[in-house]
Amino acid sequence: MMDGFGWWGHGVGWVFMIFSWLIVIVGVVAMIRWVLEGRWGKTEPRERTALEFLKERYAQGEIDREEFEQKRGDLER
Repeated sequence: MMDGFGWWGHGVGWVFMIFSWLIVIVGVVAMIRWVLEGRWGKTEPRERTALEFLKERYAQGEIDREEFEQKRGDLER
């Protein structure tokens, strides 16, 4: 006996079921990634190089240009 939708109604039901499962799976994967990235996604800050320290000292006015150029030349050798 036909329920008024024929085979089309049953086909749409399968589409909605598959779509619902996809939403659930994507949600679970997103939650797992969010938890893992929150725990292990943070990287340690890298160590600054001597040249970065030198540039900072020059920018703050602790050393003049001549001393900066001399020390930079020493570091780049």
